Amino acid sequence: MTDDMTAFFTLHRDLPREGPGEPADVAWAVEQVDLPARAEIADVACGPGSDIGALRAALPQGHVTAFDTTAHFVDTARGRFVADANVTLLRADMAVIANEYDLIWCAGAVYFLGVTKALTRWRKSLREGGVVAFSEPCWLTDNPSEAARAQWAEYPAMSDGAGIEERVEAAGYEVIATRLLSDAAWENYYAPLEARIERLRPGAEGPLAEVLDATEAEIACWREHRDEFGYLLTVARPK
Repeated sequence: MTDDMTAFFTLHRDLPREGPGEPADVAWAVEQVDLPARAEIADVACGPGSDIGALRAALPQGHVTAFDTTAHFVDTARGRFVADANVTLLRADMAVIANEYDLIWCAGAVYFLGVTKALTRWRKSLREGGVVAFSEPCWLTDNPSEAARAQWAEYPAMSDGAGIEERVEAAGYEVIATRLLSDAAWENYYAPLEARIERLRPGAEGPLAEVLDATEAEIACWREHRDEFGYLLTVARPK
């Protein structure tokens, strides 16, 4: 592992979330479709398992198969749900989903593959009537500030909501509903990060100090420019 990756995981290890979100997002997504009571659910790129509890609450008779490529995220999630027979944790690649599901949930990670590529790959893993629910960063203005553009410079595919819908349709899906993630969803991610930064800052140097600085700048950018960008939660199904 490189020094940069070590620094990143020093900051992120054992955080409750790895991206913006809240239980209400999961509940809303499930309400948009008619899923079977004993639904099979995939939580793709589940991180430390932050949405597994909400998925279980929304579909209490369902089964959640959650997976991530990062071993310590999977271990953390296993520790949280070790006693739940309706949760299976796997270390696996989001690009290759085995089995079939009624709901594929992916919070804030579709951009690793791209919306169209992800939905195209996952289609074979959807049961009849199944849906994909995913959150994706998007612009909320036609003229974002230089600071906001710089923050998202490494994701040139970022678009507005209409652009996300175009990428969904390019995969042969239709959009059922969309919901912009709330400020509370962002604070659920950033508040624990800020607390961790405060604990790590004394004596931090080299790659760790750089990661702390970059994360503080990211948080400050969102607080100042939250009206310019956000995460759009989209529920989509194959046509």
